[in-house]
Amino acid sequence: MAETSLASDSSHAEPIDSLVAEISLDSAASSHLYLQVRNGLARLIRERRFSVDDALPSERVLADRLGISRVTARKAIAALVDEGLIVSRHGSGNYIAPMLEQPLTRLTNFTEELKQRGFVPRSRWIRRVINAAMSEEMVALGLSPGARVARLERVRLADETPMAYEASALPVSVVPDPEAVEDSLYAYLSARDSVPVRALQHIRAANATARQAELLSIPLGQALLFITRVGYLDDGRAVEITHTWCRSDYYDFVVELRR
Repeated sequence: MAETSLASDSSHAEPIDSLVAEISLDSAASSHLYLQVRNGLARLIRERRFSVDDALPSERVLADRLGISRVTARKAIAALVDEGLIVSRHGSGNYIAPMLEQPLTRLTNFTEELKQRGFVPRSRWIRRVINAAMSEEMVALGLSPGARVARLERVRLADETPMAYEASALPVSVVPDPEAVEDSLYAYLSARDSVPVRALQHIRAANATARQAELLSIPLGQALLFITRVGYLDDGRAVEITHTWCRSDYYDFVVELRR
């Protein structure tokens, strides 16, 4: 993504033990205990009571604190991993997943924002090629029939967590060598004095296809935020059209409204 900022606080106001203690369990309730634990932790995560990248207590510690079995704690943690609310790192533990807050009023750089907040951004490239422009791309970029574009397709990751699947098309005059684009497309464009200064975005809901689900490590049909962005230079020329499918469990879109 080319315009994203990370919403996180490097310190949490409350000790994790006291947060876990807020989870109330009812052994007489109809819902399974692991779901009650999952619901309690999910509520705390969504209320931003934990900080991004906080380590959750281990299943043993969680079981001791809540008076439940380790099997119950393990099932609750697995459910949160499946939902994308926490990330399991082999040999290290379970951590609060990155949450990205994308302002809708300005252009920022995904790679730079992640680095500033201590995350490691990376692109898992699917393809970087030049081929014929499709009709939508010709219209958006003002190209003539038969024009060719640089086509960039990748998965965007933060600390190895898949955040979004992105497909971009740019005129070959702007990106003559797609293989030269590394993790940051906008850094490449800036070096060529072709970075967009404004963009028009359309956002709607979508459900993950089988391919998107595989690329993003999510269940088939999970809700995604689908963004189409056209980026423009100072002189009004369109130089980028990008389709992005964002994981809705990791993204918030924010806009300030005034009267």
